[in-house]
Amino acid sequence: MPDRKYRQRGYQDDDAEQVPVDRARAPRRDGAPRSVINRQHGKPNLPAFHEVMRCARCGDTFRQAIGLDTICSRCRSALHTCAQCVSFDSSQRFECAQQIQARVSPKDERNECTHFSPQVTVERQTKSHATGPRSAKQVFDDLFK
Repeated sequence: MPDRKYRQRGYQDDDAEQVPVDRARAPRRDGAPRSVINRQHGKPNLPAFHEVMRCARCGDTFRQAIGLDTICSRCRSALHTCAQCVSFDSSQRFECAQQIQARVSPKDERNECTHFSPQVTVERQTKSHATGPRSAKQVFDDLFK
């Protein structure tokens, strides 16, 4: 390969110069076998995931079951609405994935639809459940620990 500038192998090079692919199992040049390194991997530090229901208007999370008269504690809007439903789809007929006979309007007001099922999303848990409030300086310092 003296004709190549960077000594890289090409498709026309001879196979006799190839290095064994699996170096861990190939014997060393002095004849002794290579030792295989056994690494014990610890549990990776991955974020947790949890299921969340959010208000369609303000985005506040809630955990209680949704009844006909349930309202959001933050913005005081009704939660038994088409906008909160898993079947709500603006590209479907009457903006609902279920077979309904008439359009329900407005979509963000309380209704008595029998097909209602709250939309639940899976989100990454970004907050730790620490005890007590922390100052902004403590939070900033924790970023660099």
